[in-house]
Amino acid sequence: MKIALLTAAALTGIVGAALAQEIGNPAKGQQVFNRCIACHKVGPNATNGIGPVLNGIVGRRAGAYPGYNYTEANATSNVVWDVETLKQYLPAPRAFIPDTRMIFPGLSREQDVLDVIAYLAQFDAEGNRIEPGAEPAALAARGGG
Repeated sequence: MKIALLTAAALTGIVGAALAQEIGNPAKGQQVFNRCIACHKVGPNATNGIGPVLNGIVGRRAGAYPGYNYTEANATSNVVWDVETLKQYLPAPRAFIPDTRMIFPGLSREQDVLDVIAYLAQFDAEGNRIEPGAEPAALAARGGG
């Protein structure tokens, strides 16, 4: 039931900080994300770099962030980055999407995967942190995906 609720919320773009804490620990996820910041950014001033911006990643279609030059493998994957998909992808990105440009080998600890998803789930599409307890309508209005 909990997994179904998390997935449904992610697909509708209604993933707030309270829900993120049910996935994992966002504060620990921020520490884990330090392994990712050489290529990926989040936040209101984030820009594409070696990898695309990850604002609003939970609920977003793969290969869809504006202005980033994705590989054909990512752009045509038909993947939607919901919680379950990210749980499969983050431990082994190249196994999940062969021919991706992402060189990161993956996160080997399941808790690190859950924590980084919780951290990323806090950011709406514009890079604003979704506040704990935000109403679903407010979250949807902020473009959570």
